Amino acid sequence: MSLLADLDLKGLVRTIPDYPKPGVQFRDVTTLLGHANGFRACVEGLVAPFTNRRVEAVAGIEARGFILGGAVADRLRCGFVPIRKKGKLPAKAIGQDYELEYGIDVIEVHEDAIASGEPVLLVDDLIATGGTAEAAVKLLRRLNAEVIGATFVIELPDLGGCSRLTKLGVECHSLMTFTGD
Repeated sequence: MSLLADLDLKGLVRTIPDYPKPGVQFRDVTTLLGHANGFRACVEGLVAPFTNRRVEAVAGIEARGFILGGAVADRLRCGFVPIRKKGKLPAKAIGQDYELEYGIDVIEVHEDAIASGEPVLLVDDLIATGGTAEAAVKLLRRLNAEVIGATFVIELPDLGGCSRLTKLGVECHSLMTFTGD
């Protein structure tokens, strides 16, 4: 029996108006993650498009991508690779810059986290403009990973993030969309 079909996952996402700035509708997945069946259904949905694919590692983007990515990796019976903000990894790491509204940021991964040619699935809670996800794909590819896809709980399609990944040749999936508001 599929929990995903029986639950209104979108109804479990809390919307916080005017956060982090006026006019933004922040989509908070912590309420979904805190609902036992909602969390299980969410993981089920993130995994579903990839159950018959070869995945040897799941890469999760800090911070909610760690929670979701760890659960997805467990379900797919593969390893987990954290993609972190600059300076947070203890061993030698490589970084990738990406643009923010207000400047440049950097994400990093351990340089030995993935074997060359290893099929990797990218996981995060939300894709908006796709800047962070695009940087993660570029970072993984610098390690010669085969990025087989990216999966997100929420997509904000008006901001074009999945289109950005598709242009890089990365299959993009999301469980739900929030448009225009």
